[in-house]
Amino acid sequence: MPVKKPAPGDLEPIERASRDELQALQLRRLQWTLAHTYENVPHFRRKFDAAGVHPADLKTLADLAKFPFTTKADLRDNYPFGLFAVPREQVVRIHASSGTTGKPTVVGYTKNDVDMWATVMARSIRAAGGRPGDIVHVAYGYGLFTGGLGAHYGAEKLGCTVIPMSGGMTERQVQLIADFKPNIIMVTPSYMLAIAEEMERQGFDPRASSLKVGIFGAEPWTPAMRQAIESKVDMDAIDIYGLSEIIGPGVAQECIETKDGLTVWEDHFYPEIVDPDTGAVLPDGEKGELVFTSLTKEALPMIRYRTRDLTRLLPPTARSMRRIEKITGRSDDMLIIRGVNVFPTQVEEQILKQPELTPHYTLEITRPANLDEMTVHVEMGPELANGAQEARHAAARKLEHNIKSYIGVSTTVRLALPGGIERSIGKAKRILDKRPKA
Repeated sequence: MPVKKPAPGDLEPIERASRDELQALQLRRLQWTLAHTYENVPHFRRKFDAAGVHPADLKTLADLAKFPFTTKADLRDNYPFGLFAVPREQVVRIHASSGTTGKPTVVGYTKNDVDMWATVMARSIRAAGGRPGDIVHVAYGYGLFTGGLGAHYGAEKLGCTVIPMSGGMTERQVQLIADFKPNIIMVTPSYMLAIAEEMERQGFDPRASSLKVGIFGAEPWTPAMRQAIESKVDMDAIDIYGLSEIIGPGVAQECIETKDGLTVWEDHFYPEIVDPDTGAVLPDGEKGELVFTSLTKEALPMIRYRTRDLTRLLPPTARSMRRIEKITGRSDDMLIIRGVNVFPTQVEEQILKQPELTPHYTLEITRPANLDEMTVHVEMGPELANGAQEARHAAARKLEHNIKSYIGVSTTVRLALPGGIERSIGKAKRILDKRPKA
């Protein structure tokens, strides 16, 4: 008798599996991944041999800690195709990072990889509240960036109607939202605010739009940003997590019924939390750097990839798989200002406590003499911009005081007029580092 497959809107059996069932599946898939990688990627074979480990040494999930980490430098050193574990002819698609800090990071997919990616993205959209027949407006960028096509394939697999808008052309974004009436939008949270502003400029109340769910990722964002978006647009703002090196978006997804962190799709991606300095594995619940090992990827398996994202592993709630706490910072976007560790999202949190300010800001770092200095450029709301100079001065001093009190670093706050901070159609550019290069 054939097994009945779940309807696209139903939970998959693995989403309800017991911990024992899930871990047994993880172990089998992890053993396959290590063997596949060792046999087919010379770089990994050399790294395993140098570390004195062999795929056969993995008897339990805990044994993964014996294996060496992979970093972005490994991908760049093997540019473009040196880490592929299948012949190039079996790679049906290639994506790449922007390469802003050197050579781009290249990732490849077999047909099975693309199918798996669509599956976890469909699962993610379903967890965010999407159902077959929903209209999904995709405003992530298409092309080499994984966001647009990842969202697109997942929405189609779930059975949704997809509007492949991509980023930019904000006026047209608003027109199509008004005309096509999508109920789901997939976009960066910072660009969602830019779209909402454009709605208001056109005389269109964002709260009256058809949008009911926003699936936001590609940049860290705070709970305060969630509240700001939900208040402005009258939608559920749901977090999605991914990175190109692991698959793209769809590695973990927040469930709309709980909004309590992102469920990691552990049947395809095995998470660890490690100490960012020592690399030691930390127990669930402790904060550290997120590390992923792919369990089912064919073209570009990743072994203990250091994401640089800071979070902690939490027990399951809405699904049978563990969660990660909302990611609000990265170990590589941390600024050290006069000995104080500062993350952009910490500053954002203080900005959002002042309703007279907007979430549009940049952090300018300079070193005019021997000491670093940070200037926070933040946009005023219309009421403050049209108000008295005394009110502006008080708002700036209040933000300086709160940053000093809560973060521990002295700053200078410069207020910009509405529209004075450059908008981004993708990931928001928060840091302008003008310090002299060593």
